[in-house]
Order: sequence, then structure tokens, then C-alpha cells
Amino acid sequence: MPDTPQNQFSIDVNVTYIDEQSAPEEHRYVFAYTIHIENQGDTAARLIGRHWIITNADGKTQEVIGEGVVGQQPFLRPGENFSYTSSAAIETPVGSMHGSYQMRTENGEHFDAPIPAFSLAKPNTLH
Repeated sequence: MPDTPQNQFSIDVNVTYIDEQSAPEEHRYVFAYTIHIENQGDTAARLIGRHWIITNADGKTQEVIGEGVVGQQPFLRPGENFSYTSSAAIETPVGSMHGSYQMRTENGEHFDAPIPAFSLAKPNTLH
């Protein structure tokens, strides 16, 4: 059984707590995240949108839906990759994010590439 296009995109995440933009006394914790997307399949596709679910430690969620990423809609041919950095702010020192990228192949097929859940955690908060 061949892989479907959504399973051919590898998504890796690196998260950094941004101390200088955070204000714990005001319940504001800011995290930068760098996403690395790689097309490991044989189908070229354009990232046309994103859908994030951001959850803090109290269970409060924020939903972010938008076009592209950081103002771009990268086209990834087989073997190509794209990286970008963005940020998120939550009201607790720990939280998580997950979601999907909306993709479109050259022949117009649409599919979602899932973004696995990853943690947002102020250093020395989780043991």
C-alpha cells in the first residue's frame, strides 16, 4: 500500500522559551518554535495553510487558522525542505501545541499534513 501524501512530510519542532518577552507576573509565557518540514515522498506540494491548537496547563485552548506560514506558502518538491521560526504566548509556564498544515499537490489534490503534539515548557518547570 503506497504512502498517502500527508504521510510523506516529516515535521520536526524545536522549542525555546523567550525569557525577555515573557512576564510570569502577568501570566504571559512566550515560546519560539522552529519548524523543519521535509518532503520525503514522491509528490510535490505547496503548504497553503495552517491550523494550530495551543493548550495551556489549565486546559484553555487557542485555535489559530491562517494562510501559509510566516507570510509564505512554500512549494516542496520531493527531497526538499523548509524551515521557519514563529512564536506563541500562553498564560501558564507549561502547555502544548499540535495541528496540521493544509497542502495542495501540483494536480490540485488537497490534504492535511499532521503536526505532532509538542510541549511548551519554561525551563526547570518540568522534572
